[in-house]
Amino acid sequence: MKLEGEMLVNVSRFLDEKALSQPDTPALMVPRGRDANRRIDYLSLSFRELAAEQDAWAGRLRQQGVGLGSPVLLMVKPGLPLIALCFALFKIGAVPIVIDPGMGLKSFLNCVRRSQPEFLVGIGLAIWVSRIFRSAFKGMRAKIKVGGPLDRIADPGSSESAVAAETRADDLAAVLFTSGSTGAPKGVRYEHGMFEAQVEAIRIQYSIQPGEVDLPMLPIFALFNPALGMTTVVPEIDASRPATVDPAKIVQAIRQCEVTNSFGSPALWTKIGAYCRSHDIKLPSLKRILMAGAPVPPPLMREFKGILVGGQVHSPYGATEVLPVSSVSDDEILEVAVERTAQGEGTCVGRPLPGVEVRVLAISEDALGLEALDDPLPVGEIGEIVVTGPSVTKAYDRLPEPTRLSKIEQGDRIWHRMGDLGYFDSEGWLWFCGRKAERVVTRDAVFYTDCCEGVINLHPKVRRSALVRYAKDGETAPAIVVEPEAESYPKNGEEKTALLAEVRELAASSPVTEAIDEFFVWRSFPVDVRHNAKINRLELAKLIG
Repeated sequence: MKLEGEMLVNVSRFLDEKALSQPDTPALMVPRGRDANRRIDYLSLSFRELAAEQDAWAGRLRQQGVGLGSPVLLMVKPGLPLIALCFALFKIGAVPIVIDPGMGLKSFLNCVRRSQPEFLVGIGLAIWVSRIFRSAFKGMRAKIKVGGPLDRIADPGSSESAVAAETRADDLAAVLFTSGSTGAPKGVRYEHGMFEAQVEAIRIQYSIQPGEVDLPMLPIFALFNPALGMTTVVPEIDASRPATVDPAKIVQAIRQCEVTNSFGSPALWTKIGAYCRSHDIKLPSLKRILMAGAPVPPPLMREFKGILVGGQVHSPYGATEVLPVSSVSDDEILEVAVERTAQGEGTCVGRPLPGVEVRVLAISEDALGLEALDDPLPVGEIGEIVVTGPSVTKAYDRLPEPTRLSKIEQGDRIWHRMGDLGYFDSEGWLWFCGRKAERVVTRDAVFYTDCCEGVINLHPKVRRSALVRYAKDGETAPAIVVEPEAESYPKNGEEKTALLAEVRELAASSPVTEAIDEFFVWRSFPVDVRHNAKINRLELAKLIG
């Protein structure tokens, strides 16, 4: 029972509200093939129809015993059931557990064991996996099979709405797992109030209006759209291997559906940009592109200035534990920051959003107490980025030690240690210098990934570079590994030697990289599973030996 005057918050209300305020507006478009003219054939549902699917699933789940607080492992492909099920689970106050499908079987099963779900809602393959690996799925009360991304379950003649659970702002709404790019994946505990804060921050920051059309190339971002009144166009993309996307299909969807908004990693937009360039394609419907998951190369932003017609590229900064923290636009990068990045000053991630407070503290591997917040570093000095605000999550799921190390309690406010390093400049811009776990500390100096790589990435034959730790004469040394553009990859030892000589000369020209003596060429860097964009520098260091 809720106390009198207690604020009731349930994320599902957003979909219910849109079903009333814009009932016939398309809410979801799921591709199901091509028509005779080779146009994409979509299953289209209005907000009223999507709300009916939500309510039908809520009824079915309740019949299976799913209720308030039930932890539910969700293993469903992007499409209609995924969105309807998430909102149905929110509505009945259950807790969806969402784990990246591409992290590998061992990591996935470890995440399942730790989260201890009581229910599995998934496709046939998921049910099969649960039977083969019984120990990871023990304690399940029920397994509920879901069909494909086009399957509908609502009775077309039904107008009965499911009753929403009386959840509070601080009640658990979902457990979303991190990608594990610099460590083991961790479940992040999201409360209903945190989702509301995220929706409001995104709406205000990017001036998103009801009736816009979004193509989200990260499935979890589709969950914001019903709250924002945007139509969701499901992209033709393998969520477990996003970098394998066919850019022609994405471009076709953008043009055919007149998409106004799209989220994706720099790796995806690099492929899409190259396709547009080679086919002389413009994308005039796009008002904004949100690129995140890894630092966005300034040349990529410059390329899309020529592809968009009046639209803008934005790069939001944040993490699964807190999003968004800050944001920066293509104009701000190209007019203010691009030269400084090339000089080794890091990547500008903009100014903190309203309601978000950011401080830079001295780097520490230990837990931090409240007193650390009283001693932030001065302007220009690199340290740990810590953040507080309404969307900052409070804890990891069933991981007290990582929670203790990553959070700072300040009364009823929680500060999150991003695991990132950076600094504020004199104009109030926040600069990202790399992950704390990936910095290279030697006897004489500290080297930061984004600072060093910004210098090396200037080379015209280098697609991207990576600063890694290298063992030399028993001591830690910094090394630069370069991934050349595909057409510039050395064909023989002579070309490799020449390329490395040029890179070495470039490094020697900057005080940020002049002390680096070790250089390597690698054909294709290991990257994260979620965005296929973050370089896994710790793994790369092992590969080069």
